[in-house]
Amino acid sequence: MSMEKKAPDIRFNEFSGEWANKSIGNILAEIKRPIELMDNESYQLVTVKRRNEGVIPRSILKGRNILVKNYFTVKAGDYLVSKRQVVHGANGIVPKSLDNAVVSNEYLVVVDSDEITAIFWTIISKRPEMRKLFFVSSYGVDIEKLVFDVTDWKNRTIAVPQVPEQKNITDYFQKLDSLINQHQQKHDKLSNIKKAMLERMLPKQGETIPEIRFKGFSGEWLNNSIGEVSGTTFGGGTPSINEKSFWQGQIPWIQSSDIKDGSVSPVVAKKYITKAAVIKSATKLISGNSIAIVTRVGVGKLSLMESEYATSQDFLSLSDLKINAQYAAYVIWKQLQSEMEQVQGTSIKGITKDELLGKLISYPEAEDEQIRIGNYFQKLDMLINQHQHQHQQQQITKLNNIKHACLSKMIV
Repeated sequence: MSMEKKAPDIRFNEFSGEWANKSIGNILAEIKRPIELMDNESYQLVTVKRRNEGVIPRSILKGRNILVKNYFTVKAGDYLVSKRQVVHGANGIVPKSLDNAVVSNEYLVVVDSDEITAIFWTIISKRPEMRKLFFVSSYGVDIEKLVFDVTDWKNRTIAVPQVPEQKNITDYFQKLDSLINQHQQKHDKLSNIKKAMLERMLPKQGETIPEIRFKGFSGEWLNNSIGEVSGTTFGGGTPSINEKSFWQGQIPWIQSSDIKDGSVSPVVAKKYITKAAVIKSATKLISGNSIAIVTRVGVGKLSLMESEYATSQDFLSLSDLKINAQYAAYVIWKQLQSEMEQVQGTSIKGITKDELLGKLISYPEAEDEQIRIGNYFQKLDMLINQHQHQHQQQQITKLNNIKHACLSKMIV
C-alpha cells in the first residue's frame, strides 16, 4: 500500500519485477444491479460481519416490508463493503448460498476487473495498511458511526501485482483458510452434538416429556419460571478503579468478556477484589454454586460458579436454587440460545431482571434425574473444551499466525 514501487518479501518463483502503484478508482470495478422490489415477493437480505468474518444472511422480507426501495442484487463472488462498518472490517465475498440476495445502497458492490480480482480485494482488506485507508477515507465524530467516503478512497493509491500473481496468492490463502476451517469444524461437530442432545433430552416447547431419557425415570416434567426456582438473586457493580487497593484482593470479580460463548463452565476471573471493594460499591458477594447470567453486553452467556465471586453490573446471579444448579445452568442456557436464534440478525442490547426471571423452564421432579442430565452435559462440555484448548486450538493458532505472517510478507 506504499506510494513507492515495491516487490513483496516472499513470492512465487514464476513472478518477478515490482508491483505497480495504481489509483483505486482506476482499477475498481464497482457494479450496481438495481432491482424493483415487488410487494408480494420475498427477498433475502444480507449483512457483513465485522473483523473480516464474511457476508451472512440477515433476514427474508416481503417487498412491501422493505421501506427503502433503493436496493441492488448481489451475485456469488461479489466483493461487498459496508459503507457504515468498513472501518471495523465489514467487507467480504458473497458466498454461493447468498447468490441473488439484495442489499441497499449502504453497500459498495465490487466485481473482477482487468486489473484486480474481487477475491484479491478481500485478501488485501485484511492488511493494516488497507484498514488505515478505510479509516482515513471515512468521516464522522463517533467511531461507531463513521461513514465511508468512497470517492475519497478511490483517489488513494495501492500497489498491486498482475492478475495471474493475484490468483496464485488468493489460491494460497484460500487453502490456508480451508485448513483452518477443517480444524474448526472438528470442534463445531462436538458443539452440534451438544446442541442436538439438548433438544432431545429436554422437552420441546408445550410438551412435558423429553424425547430421550435416562433409564429408570418416568413421569411428566414440571414447568416453572426461573424466578420460582431461584432462592435469591443478585445484581453487580464495578468498584472504583481509582482505588487501587480494591483490586488487590482474593474475591474473583467477573465481567461479560470473561465468559466464553457456548459453555456454562466456571469462569477463571482476570480480576480480583477485596471485601472493602464489595462494601463500598454496588457489586455483591455471591456464594458458590450460583449461576451468573449476562444481561447486558453479551446476552445469552452464563457460567455456573463453583465458589464465592462478585460480578460487574452486566450480570444477574441466581443463588440458593431449588433445582440442581448444574442442570439449571444448561436448561437456562438452552432457553436463552433458542430465543436468540429466533431473532437472529437483531442486536439484543439487554434483558431486564423481570424478563429473565419470568422465563419458563422445564425440569424433572426427581433431583437424581436433574443431576444425571447436568453431569452428562458437563462431560460433553469438558470434551469440547479439551478438543478446543489443546492440540486443536494450537493448530488453529499456528495456522492463523502463518496466515498473518504471509499477509505481511507476500503483499506489498
